[in-house]
Amino acid sequence: MKNRRLWLGLAFISPWVVNFCVFTIYPLISAIYYSLCDYCVLTPAYFVGMRNYTDMASDHLFWLALVNTLIFAVIYLPLSIGAALFLALLLNLRIPAQGLLRTIYFLPTIVPAVCLAVVWQWLLHGDGGLVNILIDPVLQTCNGIFGTHLEPPNWLAQPGSARVALVFASLWTLGNTVLIFLAALRDVPTHLYEAAEIDGASHLQKYLHITLPSISPVIFFIIISGLIGVMQTFAVPYVLANGTDGPGRSLLFLSTYIFQNAFQYWSMGYACALSLVLFLLILILSLTMMRLSAKRIYSAAD
Repeated sequence: MKNRRLWLGLAFISPWVVNFCVFTIYPLISAIYYSLCDYCVLTPAYFVGMRNYTDMASDHLFWLALVNTLIFAVIYLPLSIGAALFLALLLNLRIPAQGLLRTIYFLPTIVPAVCLAVVWQWLLHGDGGLVNILIDPVLQTCNGIFGTHLEPPNWLAQPGSARVALVFASLWTLGNTVLIFLAALRDVPTHLYEAAEIDGASHLQKYLHITLPSISPVIFFIIISGLIGVMQTFAVPYVLANGTDGPGRSLLFLSTYIFQNAFQYWSMGYACALSLVLFLLILILSLTMMRLSAKRIYSAAD
């Protein structure tokens, strides 16, 4: 009977085990092996040892892609988490049409990333883009009052404005994070707020000393998952730049550089080495965040 239950359990989990081995373990082992080879897919792999990694150390495009990725992560991650938490706090209030507003904020998340990038490419177009049409009267008013000569920027033609455009386009899909924060806010014990009100606590004090500590595990989860996602940014910057690196290579990210080496230059061995470096970078940053945040996460018992 014990053997029967064992085999029955293994039979039920076998689809997941097979999927994990075929689509996770095997690709990872293959990537490690091919990262040590000169491999272009169309010809047999030729073992070259650590040459791909030594070439990477002197590859200025790799370092540029790494810097662009880290800059985007440092800007986008805090901004997205702060904006999502702010929207969740607003949606947690007792306001009319609350369900409709939640649906509206969630709708952009179901739009494919490529379609989203195409829409923002049109909105941010330098000539006739909707964003420039909306800000042009404001700039003209400032020019008339202060005597300046401000003009609407050509968003996707300059390095600085291209990065800003990417942040705006990426912030459009905060619906999932907002819903997670909203669910966490609903789980905050109400008796803590009641006790704080009796003690005369202000709204800010309740927010800092009750709300944030109570949802700190969720914030930690959002930070880690957001870090993993932002380090793999690919679709939106790639489409915004029309498949290029953007102005001044400002939209060249590690994921984009991996794609270029794998499917444009047919240097699959070097692309595997880049992928492993990206994996290790994400792992190190995640472990660092876990270590730094361990004492700042509160459970219900705390």
